[in-house]
Amino acid sequence: MPPPPPLLLLTVLVVVAARPGCEFERNPAATCMDLQLRTCSDAAYNHTTFPNLLQHRSWEVVEASSEYILLSVLHQLLEGQCNPDLRLLGCAVLAPRCEGGWVRRPCRHICEGLREVCQPAFDAIDMAWPYFLDCHRYFTREDEGCYDPLEKLRGGLEADEALPSGLPPTFIRFSHHSYAQMVRVLRRTASRCAHVARTYSIGRSFDGRELLVIEFSSRPGQHELMEPEVKLIGNIHGNEVAGREMLIYLAQYLCSEYLLGNPRIQRLLNTTRIHLLPSMNPDGYEVAAAEGAGYNGWTSGRQNAQNLDLNRNFPDLTSEYYRLAETRGARSDHIPIPQHYWWGKVAPETKAIMKWMQTIPFVLSASLHGGDLVVSYPFDFSQHPQEEKMFSPTPDEKMFKLLSRAYADVHPMMMDRSENRCGGNFLKRGSIINGADWYSFTGGMSDFNYLHTNCFEITVELGCVKFPPEEALYTLWQHNKESLLNFVETVHRGIKGVVTDKFGKPVKNARISVKGIRHDITTAPDGDYWRLLPPGIHIVIAQAPGYAKVIKKVIIPTRMKRAGRVDFILQPLGLGSKNFLHGLRRTGPHDPLGGASSLGEATEPDPLRARRQPSADGSKPWWWSYFTSLSTHRPRWLLKY
Repeated sequence: MPPPPPLLLLTVLVVVAARPGCEFERNPAATCMDLQLRTCSDAAYNHTTFPNLLQHRSWEVVEASSEYILLSVLHQLLEGQCNPDLRLLGCAVLAPRCEGGWVRRPCRHICEGLREVCQPAFDAIDMAWPYFLDCHRYFTREDEGCYDPLEKLRGGLEADEALPSGLPPTFIRFSHHSYAQMVRVLRRTASRCAHVARTYSIGRSFDGRELLVIEFSSRPGQHELMEPEVKLIGNIHGNEVAGREMLIYLAQYLCSEYLLGNPRIQRLLNTTRIHLLPSMNPDGYEVAAAEGAGYNGWTSGRQNAQNLDLNRNFPDLTSEYYRLAETRGARSDHIPIPQHYWWGKVAPETKAIMKWMQTIPFVLSASLHGGDLVVSYPFDFSQHPQEEKMFSPTPDEKMFKLLSRAYADVHPMMMDRSENRCGGNFLKRGSIINGADWYSFTGGMSDFNYLHTNCFEITVELGCVKFPPEEALYTLWQHNKESLLNFVETVHRGIKGVVTDKFGKPVKNARISVKGIRHDITTAPDGDYWRLLPPGIHIVIAQAPGYAKVIKKVIIPTRMKRAGRVDFILQPLGLGSKNFLHGLRRTGPHDPLGGASSLGEATEPDPLRARRQPSADGSKPWWWSYFTSLSTHRPRWLLKY
């Protein structure tokens, strides 16, 4: 066989060199050097080379480029969305990984996954997807030996942390947990109880830390028909750390006791879906933890990395409620988020919580704080804004009192009769208080839960020391363990059921009304509902657009601890009956987060689109002048039109 022609021989060599399994790309003209770009200082590698994948040939050229400038300000442009993931992805192109003269390319599937998640954030500010993040041009496949540019975000979190020798797996270490330790404990716990637990992320903090949740359920990851959903949230204020630790301990306790056959815990996990978010503000915690227990100031680390108080960052729906309450026939529940809210500074942590609440039909919730010893309940904002302290009850005042007492009445320190103790000034109130009667504020998470969703949330102040010393944590756990369990169990108070049509098809977003309580709840996509109610006689009404309402009388005994089942079968209205629709219509604008529309229909969550829409007059986007002022090279590749 004659030798192949030179061109064919070259082609064969190229194919051999690029065969699957080839982990590196050889660049004989390049030399590995230390990575010196400040914006890329936290990359998963330490050496890079020039020219880079964009053919930039020096540090100076990279730092002056529009691509590098974009990476350095993405944090602010996208208001924390997809941070630091996108920045590290861009660094993999501008400063490629170099090992011994060989260049490794980042993985294509990582790029594609990020683009799917982050594209809406670019659309919201009317910016095109950056050309240098082209997943097919600058990234490669796994079988070609790519690397994960985000590996450092997960680095050290996957590995198990061995317990001291001789200790059983049920051992709980009553200590403060760093972010990495917290993640390891939660993942190890979920692994031990994999048949009833899992971990998942609801988003990232402004500084890029995962907001990690551990879930307990007989079928983790799935909503089961008529199984109520409960969430417990800690550390919304970064320097209030007791709640963070209580939920880490609670996760371990639930797992261990389930495996040991504790009938109470097994019954709870088999009938309830429980979600624990130990740290809603991991960035603030890092600030507080740097000072340490006993040295932390009253406010150091309270806010998130944007200097936002997360418990003042939710939409103020309470003011709208007071307005609607004065309007006869107007609905004052499931209030849409006003459009103007999105023009303010909304923390990524806040958005993550709101999206979470849209995804799961939560029934009950508690937010764990520190600084006092009391349980407060909505409303947190006074009916008269000028009044700093004014009793401002919800229509479900009786139920909120029962929920608050479920926690306080089994807490030994809250029931201590000494007025000189922490929280002693609340003793005569039974250690519970209406939030606005304590002090009034807007933008709180509890009011938002009640007015935007079906969820009832209380706020628990766990003690007067916001960052308690480590030796106090075991005692805190002993004081709060029974209260936490008792509170979660109250989700089974009241009634539950399924709303269907005459063919047995579920009716989603049907309204469940209770006579005398001007606050409706709605059915989940499967038609199931849960209505927390105090003992007594109640007239319950189920109704939905296009169906005749159904009315039932319900008696809830005082000692009833399991929700009574009350199902509804709705009959269709005649074609000429349209008056019912009028009663369902709202007066507010469309909810951009994907809440209920004017007829209560759920839409796809998309909070970013309402932030900044493209200019109607065809002018350049608001960010364009910033880039053009910094460089003579105008990055027209950022423009969509």
